[in-house]
Amino acid sequence: MRRVRFHTYGGPEVLRVEEAEPPVAGPGELLVRTEAIGVTLPCVRRTHGDGNGGGNGGGDPLPAVPGGEIAGTVVAVGPEVTGFAVGDRVTSLTFKGSYAELALAPAFLADRIPDDASAVEAVALVRSGQVALAALSTAAPRDGESVLITGAASATGHLAVQLAKLQGVPRVVAAVSSAAKAEFLYGLGADEVVTYDQDSWGEPADIVLDGVGGELLPRALAAVTEGGRLIFFNSGGGTVPAYELLAGSKTVTGLTMRRFATVHRERYEQHRAQLWELAGAGRLRAAVHAELPLEEAAKAHEIIEARANLGKVVLRP
Repeated sequence: MRRVRFHTYGGPEVLRVEEAEPPVAGPGELLVRTEAIGVTLPCVRRTHGDGNGGGNGGGDPLPAVPGGEIAGTVVAVGPEVTGFAVGDRVTSLTFKGSYAELALAPAFLADRIPDDASAVEAVALVRSGQVALAALSTAAPRDGESVLITGAASATGHLAVQLAKLQGVPRVVAAVSSAAKAEFLYGLGADEVVTYDQDSWGEPADIVLDGVGGELLPRALAAVTEGGRLIFFNSGGGTVPAYELLAGSKTVTGLTMRRFATVHRERYEQHRAQLWELAGAGRLRAAVHAELPLEEAAKAHEIIEARANLGKVVLRP
């Protein structure tokens, strides 16, 4: 099979397509012939040796195959797996090893793809939608509360904008790197669009969903109103100014999908059903910025690193 692997840390140029033996499904795993592979910012950052996104090194052990999500057809079922069979079309979080024609997926994170949905639609919707819903449910907006979303044009961010409006949030602010993304976001229901370089992001928001982190984190926290809360779900790390928390009675909550899916199984399952229902009814649109062949994984990473995407970037084996 073909796969993409990197042997040294660095930018998109370190990605190489190579031939390899297919993996074998172990306990609790599905072997999936991939039809669509999601490219995420955490995957891109790990190729730089930044395993936790915080600039501390500690990336994936080398050599490594990047990845975080797939959609395709089950070709083998490992021991201790129930509820799935060879031939099932599924999408799943994978966290690693997905830039390949055949990839392993934890069965407990897998989800069947509806007959009327494509693999690309599935990979664009499920993982990013799960992150967006997990962030919103963790924030638990109350009546009248406002929400600001950083990385709002990203695969997760643009779904979070739509989902916040569907949940009745009266003011959704989309924060992005470029004003060129404003039309896209207003079309999805954003009430305001601000760029990172603006002196002010307008009136503070009750809730900030931060999908960027890094140097932007202090700005994101400053955009939280007194007594408000920030949900930190990005891989960019960053430093929280403690005095800002104290002086503004603000709270910061970290969110990782691996833990959320493991600890909050019932909510994770509810979110799955909700995403498919909203998409099937045409109320939620998962935008796909680009579909590229596996051999162009480096180009996919370039798009993500440049923050040029409006929605999802997908690799096709």
